[in-house]
Amino acid sequence: MKILVIGGTGLIGTKTVAKLRALGHEVIAASPNTGINTITGEGLAEAVNGAEVVIDLANSPSFADKDVMEFFETSGKNLLAAEINAGVKHHIALSVVGTSRLQASGYFRAKQVQEDFIVKSGIPYTIIHSTQFLEFLGGIVASAQDGDVINLSTAKIQPIAAEDVSSFVTEFALGQPMNGIVEIGGPEQFELAGLVQQYLIKTENSKKVVGSKDALYFGTPLEELTLVPSADAKLGKLTFEEWFRLSAQK
Repeated sequence: MKILVIGGTGLIGTKTVAKLRALGHEVIAASPNTGINTITGEGLAEAVNGAEVVIDLANSPSFADKDVMEFFETSGKNLLAAEINAGVKHHIALSVVGTSRLQASGYFRAKQVQEDFIVKSGIPYTIIHSTQFLEFLGGIVASAQDGDVINLSTAKIQPIAAEDVSSFVTEFALGQPMNGIVEIGGPEQFELAGLVQQYLIKTENSKKVVGSKDALYFGTPLEELTLVPSADAKLGKLTFEEWFRLSAQK
């Protein structure tokens, strides 16, 4: 089966492409670097031609409100139009747990627009809502840093390893379209501030985490369970300790 992976050279894309190829599928890893660009349309029609499944893992290079909205609007419209013309049978998109609950965030508003385009396109689809990746803990630290202090919310978080995300994406790509949303998350739930403090200790970072229920998450307030998946979410296998041990070996 021919499968096109948009964002196929990124963190999740690289792993997903490798898994699908190992199963014998013809997989195109699409990105601007490989000559396939969903913003300009370069190489898109040719890449989609003959593909039964398209997996959209692309992310905006800028998280500024205006930039991220323009990215998902333009990329979404161009990609879905190309898929309609090519007769694609299954569109899969990786989105975020809590999208509809965190509309105060420009990023989450843009992801909602992306999801709405998919639902209205008429293409059979599966939207995957994932919790935050464990690989992004360093980015959370950087976003909340104030000198030697990291100000973070005490809301709950259930992060998932990229390895598990790619396994789920592969599974859904080879299954039937759900025409709905499926949630995935990690096997453990933490307090965000507490998890980041553990991460800092393990990475021998002397900065201190200060937890508060009022601390902002990338500029947006959180309720306790905003970032937590529902009880029927599919859960990954790698714990925080296992993930850290594996990542430290690389």
